[in-house]
Amino acid sequence: MRATVSTSSTAPSLLPCFHGRGRAAAVAACLVAATFLALAAFLDPRAQASSWFFSSSSSSSFSSLQPSGGGGEHLLLTSTSYSGGGDGGRRRNSTGKEVHEEVQVGDDDILLSLPKSSSSDHGAPPLSASPPAAVLAPAAAPATVCSQATPRQGSSDEAIQATPQVPRRRDVKLERLELGLAKARAAIMDAVRNKDNRPPLADNDYVPMGPIYRNSYAFHRSYLEMEKLFKVYVYEEGEPPVFHDGPCRSIYSTEGRFIYSMEMESRLRTSDPDLAHVFFLPFSVVKMVKMIYEPNSHDMGPLKRTVSDYISVLSNKYPYWNRSLGADHFMLSCHDWGPYVSSANGQLFGNSIRVLCNANTSEGFNPSKDVSLPEINLRSDVVDHQVGGPSASHRPILAFFAGGNHGPVRPSLLAHWKDRGDHPDVQVSEYLPRGVSYTDMMRRSRFCLCPGGYEVASPRLAEAIYLECVPVVVDDGEYALPFADVLNWDAFAVRLRVADIPRLREVLAAVSPRQYIRMQRRVRMVRRHFMVHGGAPRRYDAFHMILHSVWLRRLNVRIAAQQG
Repeated sequence: MRATVSTSSTAPSLLPCFHGRGRAAAVAACLVAATFLALAAFLDPRAQASSWFFSSSSSSSFSSLQPSGGGGEHLLLTSTSYSGGGDGGRRRNSTGKEVHEEVQVGDDDILLSLPKSSSSDHGAPPLSASPPAAVLAPAAAPATVCSQATPRQGSSDEAIQATPQVPRRRDVKLERLELGLAKARAAIMDAVRNKDNRPPLADNDYVPMGPIYRNSYAFHRSYLEMEKLFKVYVYEEGEPPVFHDGPCRSIYSTEGRFIYSMEMESRLRTSDPDLAHVFFLPFSVVKMVKMIYEPNSHDMGPLKRTVSDYISVLSNKYPYWNRSLGADHFMLSCHDWGPYVSSANGQLFGNSIRVLCNANTSEGFNPSKDVSLPEINLRSDVVDHQVGGPSASHRPILAFFAGGNHGPVRPSLLAHWKDRGDHPDVQVSEYLPRGVSYTDMMRRSRFCLCPGGYEVASPRLAEAIYLECVPVVVDDGEYALPFADVLNWDAFAVRLRVADIPRLREVLAAVSPRQYIRMQRRVRMVRRHFMVHGGAPRRYDAFHMILHSVWLRRLNVRIAAQQG
């Protein structure tokens, strides 16, 4: 059952004041006590930071969230809350790293999804023995963020309790925003239900069609609704290079490219925060590591304090963070440490939309609210010259990989397939010989192996798509693939479990030439969604697909304006 929140029109009394006529002494005592408490609150700096208390009504598990500052009324996302205290909020994943864990309040089926089309005749062979990537569950209604709520008496439903001290007026602008989102949500759900009974939507640039999408018609409707309605506010606070800056020519280039594109964006960006549906926190973890981190110290404390202080400034200056406890805010990071830096603030980790390259579900990545960011290694601004490749008949190599021997997956891959003379069509090595081009090897290969390194993400995934080499994701299902709420990865990629690495050649050789041609053609089709252009972003490219993923998650959070 989805978490419910009931609102209360009366706030509990803060003082046990006496009632009745003719009791002047009692009234005077009450006034003195009230004056004393008000003076104490004024003198105590902690009072501003702890004036609200939030807790789940569940007796088995709860989390209390403190507002970051005094910037406005406070609301709590009822679908997810962050457990920040004690050992109950931490565990160790399969690689032995300590990770944060989230406490779910209510059911998980709160996210609008674009279900897979019923026409399954797309020719993609069932190559993977691993479970499919995490699929976002459909929901009839979005998760609700609400204020001034108390649990209903006698109800067994999970509820969130919030007791504001000072009644506030209705937020008419917020209500208008939520009404627009509700209409967009209804239009998308109608497209989901009637995809087979409607002609394709008109679009001068591109009409999504085919098996590379889970539901092409619903995706197209959602994308058009985003273009028509969605507005992003970028906080202006912060100075480069840590804020409003990022790398543009490196393995982390997706981070910098998005920040710069967001700065240039005019159609989906607003300068009026009251008109914004989401708020972007424009800090760069890559730049923090370069400018703040002490090399070899293994101390991420300064990075976390930077993020914590930044949110504190915003939440004291503006009402928007406290209004939703960060549920309509998003951060973006392609650095491996992005998830850990986000844990600097419990609300950022547990409520906000985290757009991460390191989309590891065993380390707290939640596909229902977080976004998987493709890792793209750009070496120049002329991206168009880095794409394209020959047809299948001009690709003599069956499978190719070259990379360092680190992380939990690559040692097994290299142990089984490195320099195998008995299978020359499987080219696996740590480093290529001098004079051998990495890009040319990918262009000569039918399948490009994309195991993660120290973390789950790999730039080889985008490189394979750019060069029209069918990607093979080698993992045990912990990696949440980019744009998986829209794209049907089974149609153009192979997913191989680590335990099946010894059978690598057997699995890939079983793909018939006809099947491979279809898969490669779909890789070419899906490439537009991973493109990062040297100039202004273009419709349906990586920049807009990232924003669409954020848009979908914002659609599934309803911020309820308080009735004053």
